[in-house]
Amino acid sequence: MTRNQGNGGGRGQRAADWTDGRLGIYTLARANLRKIFPDHWSFMLGEICLYSFAIIILTGVWLTLFFKPSMGEIVYDGSYVPLKGVPMSEAYASTVDISFEVRGGLLIRQIHHWAAIVFIAAMFVHMMRVFFTGAFRKPREINWMFGFLLLFLGMLDGFFGYSLPDDLLSGTGIRFVEGAILAVPLVGTYVQMFLFGGEFPGTDIVPRFFTVHVLLIPGIMLGLLVAHLILVFHHKHTQWAGPGRTEKNVVGMPLMPVYLAKAGGFFFLVFGLTAVISAIATINPVWAYGPYRPDQVSTDAQPDWYMGFAEGLVRVMPGWEVGLGGHTLNLGVLIPFSLFPLILGAIAVFPFVEGWAANDRREHHLLDRPRNAPVRTALGAAWISLYLVTLAGGGNDLIATHLHLSLNSITYAVRVGFFVVPVVVFVVTKRWCLGLQRRDREKVLHGRETGVVQRLPHGEYVEVHAPLAPAALHRLTSHEQPRALELPAPVDDNGVARPAGVLDRARARLSRGLHGEGARIPGPTAEEFHRAAAHHVTEHRETGDGHGR
Repeated sequence: MTRNQGNGGGRGQRAADWTDGRLGIYTLARANLRKIFPDHWSFMLGEICLYSFAIIILTGVWLTLFFKPSMGEIVYDGSYVPLKGVPMSEAYASTVDISFEVRGGLLIRQIHHWAAIVFIAAMFVHMMRVFFTGAFRKPREINWMFGFLLLFLGMLDGFFGYSLPDDLLSGTGIRFVEGAILAVPLVGTYVQMFLFGGEFPGTDIVPRFFTVHVLLIPGIMLGLLVAHLILVFHHKHTQWAGPGRTEKNVVGMPLMPVYLAKAGGFFFLVFGLTAVISAIATINPVWAYGPYRPDQVSTDAQPDWYMGFAEGLVRVMPGWEVGLGGHTLNLGVLIPFSLFPLILGAIAVFPFVEGWAANDRREHHLLDRPRNAPVRTALGAAWISLYLVTLAGGGNDLIATHLHLSLNSITYAVRVGFFVVPVVVFVVTKRWCLGLQRRDREKVLHGRETGVVQRLPHGEYVEVHAPLAPAALHRLTSHEQPRALELPAPVDDNGVARPAGVLDRARARLSRGLHGEGARIPGPTAEEFHRAAAHHVTEHRETGDGHGR
């Protein structure tokens, strides 16, 4: 018996050696399973993105087994009585059958839809966390673009997904897209005919959307996600500044077994919460809308939240038309259609603009506190406010009906807010950050408030301040304070006059806006800190402990 066990162990060892010799699994695992990851709640936002994407893939594979991506017309004869005898497409009929006749079908549908909403919301928040903390700086600019492409593709794939059932709500959304395509000058009509396979609604749009939704975009997103994770491993994870943390190390927990155990539990927590939400909160009840008909529009036609701002741009834009060379330009749709990628792209290119303005070529692995980058934080807040204003414009009819307000008044308010709100938010956020910097400076120089009031010998009452702990001091003083770039010297090394070029002046002006006077509060110097500490020691000796409490 002992001999047989030994032989079995030998065969297992030889099989492991054979596999490792060809795949290098042991070497790869030994190099990466002990990789250190910092521990902070904000880093779990990226995990929510990953886990919700996995839920989408799992439930999506299940749904493809029952969904029929066909626009062929049939007469419904299923179990849902209100629709019996109603002509509809096979796509819509199969969606109703999944909801009412397939065991667990409605729950899986709702998990799939809710997971998509959570996925895009988590990507949006995760992207903002990266933006506000400066985690996009060198060497992570490419990874930032991968993340932005994942967000953009996720929004597109979500639109394609909720357009597949061919119900009255999704059909209205597709009609919206058709109008945007037709507004493109010269080629809009040809693109529309090619995409829909003829006059709207055509017979090909659902099968084509299905192929793009389940194959093309998920395949691209999966490749981007793998590349994103590889770069996270390669560059090592960013971390917050603190004692013992530098640009050249990572303080945290090893990937195996601590981080993997926590990550596995967090996956099931995300999956469980998504399932609970899906079980108690109805989303996209296609049977209540009915099948799509071109001569009907559902009264509450609203896209999912992440596409609402695009519809808001169209709803609040005046219906301007311009005749040009015998052609009519529908500016009421063309301008919003052009603003859609520009608004999204503005946040995507900012890391490169900031790096160019600062002329910073160093690697950054420590995160910024948002208050220590006031202009960047203010720009991010202004961008979010613009997104929310246009999102409100996309639901102007619901706001009007629920709050009993005038639809025209809401539309005019959104038009004004589109230009005013981001500016106001930028100014308020920047001043808020500067105020927080001043408070941090006071804490470093004078300590924290204790709530203890003392009476001095001459009768004055003062509050006792306690010195900060070393860890708190490090957190408040370890951030960088970059200076604005100056214009290059008007003469070169040979004494020849060389006026500054347009790019040089633009870089200097942009650098002053990001890091110049008024863009940050100078941190306390070592001399100021020691002078304040000596003053507190002298004051403490003069007043004594517990005097006049």
